[in-house]
Amino acid sequence: MWCADRIDNAAAEAFFSSLEWEVLSRHDFENTTAARAIVMDWCYGFYNHQRRHSAAHMKSPADYETAALNREAA
Repeated sequence: MWCADRIDNAAAEAFFSSLEWEVLSRHDFENTTAARAIVMDWCYGFYNHQRRHSAAHMKSPADYETAALNREAA
């Protein structure tokens, strides 16, 4: 049975797959605070502002949202 929730899960699954592959598998964390800092740096420094996404017309999420806001304001 097809469900609209599967569409929403695809983006979350892609995010967590990237997180696991690009961050978690490549670091040995000393504690939870260190893990949190590295994950947050990856999310806000790379994933949202630099990494291009095919679903966002090969723009970063931050650039895609900025472009969408500019289109709505026009």
